[in-house]
Amino acid sequence: MKRRDFVIKTTCGGAALSLLGLHACKKSEKKEAPSNQEASSSNPLFFKLSLAQWSLHNALFGNEMNHLDFAAKSRSFGLEGLEYVNSFFKDKAKDMSFLKEMNLRADSEGQQNVLIMIDGEGSLANSDETHRLKAIENHYKWVEAAQFLGCHAIRVNLAGGVDKNEAAKVSVDSLNRLSDFAKEANINVLVENHGGFSSNGKWMVDVFSKVANKNCGTLPDFGNFCITKNEDGSCVDEYDRYQGIKELLPYAKAVSAKSYDFNEKGEDKIIDYRKMMQMVKDSGYRGFVGIEYEGKVVPEAKGIELTRDLLVRIGKQLS
Repeated sequence: MKRRDFVIKTTCGGAALSLLGLHACKKSEKKEAPSNQEASSSNPLFFKLSLAQWSLHNALFGNEMNHLDFAAKSRSFGLEGLEYVNSFFKDKAKDMSFLKEMNLRADSEGQQNVLIMIDGEGSLANSDETHRLKAIENHYKWVEAAQFLGCHAIRVNLAGGVDKNEAAKVSVDSLNRLSDFAKEANINVLVENHGGFSSNGKWMVDVFSKVANKNCGTLPDFGNFCITKNEDGSCVDEYDRYQGIKELLPYAKAVSAKSYDFNEKGEDKIIDYRKMMQMVKDSGYRGFVGIEYEGKVVPEAKGIELTRDLLVRIGKQLS
């Protein structure tokens, strides 16, 4: 029996399941792939709104907020989807009791588990075969966790490459291997533009034009188009963000609305949200758009609210 099947069978197949366990298993069974359908009549927008957990990273890392309170926090903003970051429950990928509690919290708050963003599990673009194969295997437990939580996807990174062509070649292999594993769990494997070669739209198109599996796609992020940085963090080589989003959208199975700081009109000072969301709509994407606030002027909660209001305002104009 394969390990991913064992996790689900041993958790969901026992005769003496608790009510909580049964609830979690039913949620896992009901999980659906990302919605690219037309918005429902009850939702005037062409997309649904989710909250990227990274928007609250200061509160979470500062122990001002508990990971298990994420669902309640999302609901307090009037949002309906949860985009987890594995950094905040790094040692819980195989902890079924903890994952059941996450499901219970999400359900009790009327939230949908959307995806898990995976960091720190090794480089999928590393030319060293031993290192790369280990990195692929490190992601398996998160595929299983995503399946149990009822998510549709995990987000991975293509980092660690040195030569552009070699990195593209091994990235295709890594994504095919990982998405082969994930498709049996009905989980999508998504790559975000997240630094290095992955922030180069043309490079990403080259990779995804060669990936064989349909459950592998992109998570275009409105920010994150810096390819190379100085030691002080300033960007040396930045890809045009609008060109990059246009190139990534045909493969998109999720979208991240990165935001920074806002002007007096409630518009992002760096990103033209109307232009971005027009491209998202024109691409035919109809799934969740995740709010990911990274500004430093206003507190996290206020930044989330401003991003939400901006997306709703523009969404209504475009619908």
